[in-house]
Amino acid sequence: MTAARRLIRSRLMGMTDQPESPSDPASPGEPRLRDRLSTRIVASSIVALLVVVSMVCWTLWLSWQLEGAGAAINDTGSLRMRANRVGIELLQRVPSYAARTRGLIATQDETLERLRHGVPARPLFLPQDSAIRDQFERVAQAWHSRMAVAAERVLAGDGSGAYMTELPQFVAEADTLVRMIEQDNASKTTLLRASQAVLLVISCAGTLAMIYLLYLWIIAPVLRLREGLSRMAEREFGVRLPVESRDEFGALAEGFNHMADELAGLYRDLEARVAGKTAQLAAQNRELETLYDMTAFLNQPGDIEALCGGFLQRVRRQFGADGASVRLIDPDGERLHLMVSDGLPDSLAHDEHCMAVESCFCGQATRQGMIAIRDLGRSEPGQAFHCSREGFPGLGVFRIVSGSSVLGSFSLHFRHSRVLLPAETQLLESLGQHLGVALENRRLGAEARQVAVVQERSLMAQGLHDSIAQGLNYLNLQVQMLEQSARAGALDDVRELVPRLRAGVEESYQDVRELLLNFRSRLEQGELLAGVEETIARFRRQTGIPVALDIAPQAGPPLPPEQQLQVLFILQEALSNVRKHAEASQVRVGLRNERDFTLSVQDNGRGYDPAEVAQRGEAHVGLHIMVERARRIHGELDVATAPGRGVHITLRLPEQARQAA
Repeated sequence: MTAARRLIRSRLMGMTDQPESPSDPASPGEPRLRDRLSTRIVASSIVALLVVVSMVCWTLWLSWQLEGAGAAINDTGSLRMRANRVGIELLQRVPSYAARTRGLIATQDETLERLRHGVPARPLFLPQDSAIRDQFERVAQAWHSRMAVAAERVLAGDGSGAYMTELPQFVAEADTLVRMIEQDNASKTTLLRASQAVLLVISCAGTLAMIYLLYLWIIAPVLRLREGLSRMAEREFGVRLPVESRDEFGALAEGFNHMADELAGLYRDLEARVAGKTAQLAAQNRELETLYDMTAFLNQPGDIEALCGGFLQRVRRQFGADGASVRLIDPDGERLHLMVSDGLPDSLAHDEHCMAVESCFCGQATRQGMIAIRDLGRSEPGQAFHCSREGFPGLGVFRIVSGSSVLGSFSLHFRHSRVLLPAETQLLESLGQHLGVALENRRLGAEARQVAVVQERSLMAQGLHDSIAQGLNYLNLQVQMLEQSARAGALDDVRELVPRLRAGVEESYQDVRELLLNFRSRLEQGELLAGVEETIARFRRQTGIPVALDIAPQAGPPLPPEQQLQVLFILQEALSNVRKHAEASQVRVGLRNERDFTLSVQDNGRGYDPAEVAQRGEAHVGLHIMVERARRIHGELDVATAPGRGVHITLRLPEQARQAA
């Protein structure tokens, strides 16, 4: 189901992400410009924007008119008030009334001019109505022609009757103008409220219309598409979407239907493809199991023949071979030796026990690589092969390699034609590499054991030379002296030599026992401390010398058995030197297992002169044995001594030289 959803999503993305070609706007599957959903949305949005902007501008203009008309009402009312004040000034005639009167007249003239021309910045203007304009002109004419002239005559001393006579008429005209402006303002206020109501209705209706259009254009197609995807995810590959428009969703519906057709066709083959993939995975798992099983087997201890025999049995069982063999190249690289065969007749194994490399396919494969022959009898007309005569026409030969070295080849024999698949060929080549590595490891292990035996024999020879050989030489001299004394009848000399011989024999016997115990020492992981304590206890029994053992708490990992054994040998050799040469009365042994491993052996014996020992070269074999064992584990041996000050031997194994336990 998840795979089907991913496929549907990729199909839909492929349809919706197609770039629009400006040169071919009416290409198949792509909506025309006028039919596109984006065109309709943009057009409807522009229309709605124009309507809203127009209504807003209209209401702004009305409010601006109302504000200007309100200022005009205020200034028109001031005309009546100022005309009355002029009449009061003319009647009372208080001091400086003439100046105040002329100032009121000038202000009245300015007010009339403002009303006539308007002040947009304030704003102040009369409504654009002809009746109001006519009434304003009558008021202005009455002021300029009658009222202002009458006021000037009064100021000139002609009497005030004329001005007061004209005043009621002027005030009445001004009142009429104010009422007309107020009526016009009231009608505009009503119009403004009506416009706001219309704008509210348009907003609500436009919102509902946009919601409906968006549902019709976008939401409904998306819901249909989602329903189709859900049904498609439930493997209803017969679902189809109705194509109800020519916009993007119409193209999307057509693409969905096309995708559904393809997906239905693909799903019909899906089970077969899954079955094939499952079989392929099963084959790969079997190959991995074969590799794991073969690797585990090749890593087990055993000789080369058992290794090759077990290898052939597993390969035959895996590939159904009727016979198999392993051949190894001799050191000069000219001949092949049959190491192991399985399932082949004895006569075939006898005839091909040893052959030249170029005489058969088994040898040629070591030079050329893998050789697979389906029918051996037809491959070389006129040439007889032992395999073909014994009823094995099918043959597959693979090299046994380790790194860049070819060690030999192994062959699979079939009584019927057998075609090796590429995967089987690759697996057999990998098995040949595993066998080659295992054989090389066996060879290297044998060489390492041989080198270790040689080194250990060298150390044994040095130990025998240092102890047994010198003791026997001493006994030989004493026996010669005893023989001479016995012939001469010198019984006193005989009595003196016999205890020396007994002491020499006892010393040699102790040396032999100590060497035998040292050579038999074996340690497992974590047994170093027990071995050290046993060695010290044996030293105490042999010499009676007290030994102080100082072991620090273990803070580092344990040493591997090989390094533990060499450390124990060095301790045994150091204590043997104390017993033989030191004449000590006390020994101290220290053990520190931290980041570095440290072993120290210190005695209070007579010591020696290092320069003198260095001049003797190999005379002090015990010291050279300890140095050699320290080098074998990459350790450092330090000997501090002086005549009369004892010997302090320190073995240090640095952290970088420690092996994993």
